[in-house]
Amino acid sequence: MAATHAFWLAGRQATGEASFDVTSPWDGRVVGTVSVPTDAQVEEAVAAAYAVRDEFAATPAHVRAAALDHVSRRLVERTEDIAQLISAENGKPIKWARGEVGRAVSVFRFAAEEARRFNGGEGQRLDTDAGGQGRLALTRRFPKGVVLGIAPFNFPLNLCAHKIAPAIAAGVPIVLKPAPATPLSGLLIGELLAETELPAGSWSILPVPNDRMPALVRDERLPVISFTGSEKVGYAIMDSVPRKHCTLELGGNGAAVVLADWASDEDLDRAAQRIAAFSNYQGGQSCISVQRVIADASVHDRLLPRIVAAVEAQVTGDPADDATDVGPLVSQDAAERVEAWVQEAVEAGATVLAGGKRDGASYAPTVLVDVPAEATIAREEVFGPVLTVTKVDGEAAAFAAVNDSKYGLQAGVFTRDLQAAFRAHRALEVGGVVIGDVPSYRADQMPYGGAKQSGVGREGVRFAMDDYTYERVMVLTGLAL
Repeated sequence: MAATHAFWLAGRQATGEASFDVTSPWDGRVVGTVSVPTDAQVEEAVAAAYAVRDEFAATPAHVRAAALDHVSRRLVERTEDIAQLISAENGKPIKWARGEVGRAVSVFRFAAEEARRFNGGEGQRLDTDAGGQGRLALTRRFPKGVVLGIAPFNFPLNLCAHKIAPAIAAGVPIVLKPAPATPLSGLLIGELLAETELPAGSWSILPVPNDRMPALVRDERLPVISFTGSEKVGYAIMDSVPRKHCTLELGGNGAAVVLADWASDEDLDRAAQRIAAFSNYQGGQSCISVQRVIADASVHDRLLPRIVAAVEAQVTGDPADDATDVGPLVSQDAAERVEAWVQEAVEAGATVLAGGKRDGASYAPTVLVDVPAEATIAREEVFGPVLTVTKVDGEAAAFAAVNDSKYGLQAGVFTRDLQAAFRAHRALEVGGVVIGDVPSYRADQMPYGGAKQSGVGREGVRFAMDDYTYERVMVLTGLAL
């Protein structure tokens, strides 16, 4: 029988009156049963976070850093069982799940490092103007208030880590809501935090159903909202609380550009392998997976068959198998949506060169060409193992094709031309440009987020800490500078 998992209320385990089952997208088995907090318990968690905010902000840096270091070490120690948990609840192939644990290890380690150096203050002499003689400004950062963190299903451990680790590092209380489809990994972070000496109330992890979230979103004691998920939900949150500080990571339809100088057989083979792997990793359920390939006409005809072959070589099947590259999507509904989008594109004139088949919650790795610009799959985020390939004439046309999107998260540009790299960095309307690789590269310490409708604000530990805090200036007077 699957275990029943308590939630974490102000740093302690608790159970509510109701529960729900978490099932495997691969075979439908029950992975775990999760207790749901009552309205009274949610209120208790929010009240505790609000009450502890001054105490937590004043907690010595070494206490917060030690707690974060502890979680990082414990994740290393439990890597395999945590990876199996991620794979079971999410359907992610075990090798990708192990990689996710490794990334979460780094996030907590980075947060511990930032906690030790955060808020030392920046001094600015003010006697550059006669009216400021003898004055020095010291600027430090202080919490905006309790954070409501809302995490998605696709990286159920690491994206919870990206909410909670920066909050702890900055001394900001957080109430974290993991995704209903994949709450177990987030709740496991609570097990590790409970082993630390952080103040009670400084963190809670509550698997609250989505239909009960509006009240939490509106709660004035939670002035900061950090959301990762769909564009529709993210903007609905922002619109409902216009005076709150919202950071939104809303996804994209990542483009990989292959320019004319990326032309050797070795280069094209590498591009094809990277494109195939990162259009299909996590079942394509990544905000920066490769959805669009934009190839210069001079290399397109040699690149396309290589991409098709590399996509067809992706191993699909049981996510628990070490050999599996591509597992199921998070649900059959998700797979059926991808199937419908591909069918719509085909009916409008697109051609399927690989894949195009659904089996339950699984969708075969798919390559499309001749996709009409108005097709849903060309305009929206597919969030599935599907990529389109388009031929363009020249660099300017390639960059224009990337920008012909309401999204702007990351783009990859395969080139060895340094000048072209800088032109790409200037021209592409995205939050990140990856040169010599796919758009799917993310280092967890760098600023991560998008332009246009890919969201506002940045993840990445130090950058999230900035979003959770504000600058406060102290002016010292009568100093001999």
